Amino acid sequence: MAYMNRFAPLFVLFGAALWGVDGILLRPSLYSLPVPLVVLVESLLIVLILTPYMLSRRTLFSDLSSRDIWILFLVGLVGGAVGTMAITRALFYVNYVNLSIVVLLQKLQPIFAILLAALLLKERPPKKFYLLAALAVLGAYLMTFGFQSPNFATGDKTAAAAGFALAAAAAFASGTVLGKMALKNVSHQVSAYGRFVFTALVVMVLATATGDVWKYPEITSDQWTIFLAIALISGVVGMLVYYYGLKRVSASVATICELAFPLTAVLLEYFVRDNLLSIPQWIGVVILLVSIILVTRPQANSDI
Repeated sequence: MAYMNRFAPLFVLFGAALWGVDGILLRPSLYSLPVPLVVLVESLLIVLILTPYMLSRRTLFSDLSSRDIWILFLVGLVGGAVGTMAITRALFYVNYVNLSIVVLLQKLQPIFAILLAALLLKERPPKKFYLLAALAVLGAYLMTFGFQSPNFATGDKTAAAAGFALAAAAAFASGTVLGKMALKNVSHQVSAYGRFVFTALVVMVLATATGDVWKYPEITSDQWTIFLAIALISGVVGMLVYYYGLKRVSASVATICELAFPLTAVLLEYFVRDNLLSIPQWIGVVILLVSIILVTRPQANSDI
């Protein structure tokens, strides 16, 4: 087990990379659907897929306390419902054409997470960690924009997209820290499952109140296939792998590893859509990768 713990940051990296696959290759196909319906359907599918497995391991729930359930509820509410709906709404607002402002504000997530980890988890990273965190954010910026400033000319919904992207960054950061709190007492399987159960319950209430739940007949057969792919890739596999890693690393390290999400998005744009990276962008890729490697070393993680 100690041997596997050395590679725990790689599990967080891999989980975040699968979110990038979701964001670039899958979720854009759901643009025509209401956001609450999108999040509700994907959450319910994930719960349906995981339930037989969790029933076979129901002893994992035996030690759940009321505090654990409350924390899992907050993870589902903040990191699941609020975060997923906010980032989906932000991306829908810019029509997946110009993601500059969304990606830029998403890079603020480590700042929120490190502050929350210090406040709630009493994590105290050494000074060199803050330098590496700053380098990681710089690398992510260069990777996305190069030496250019972000293009905010995305239409009259830019301000709204910025607000939702900022809310998503704060919500996902809170989800990381709350998830780490939950993992102190429960398994990574229960944490992942609980997150989606409570996300589904919260969004069900919202989608029912807005009437979006009754728009499910608008989902096409192709979109059902996309939903299933999202549920399996970024949901079941992505979240189980992510929580496995998060249980074994600090929240501060995990939030830097989550920058694999924009890294994957940019690389997919290059390999799938032939959007070539400029030299400054490749410099950003190198800076980000080096920063992540340094911050996820066993010694660096144990110092926090």
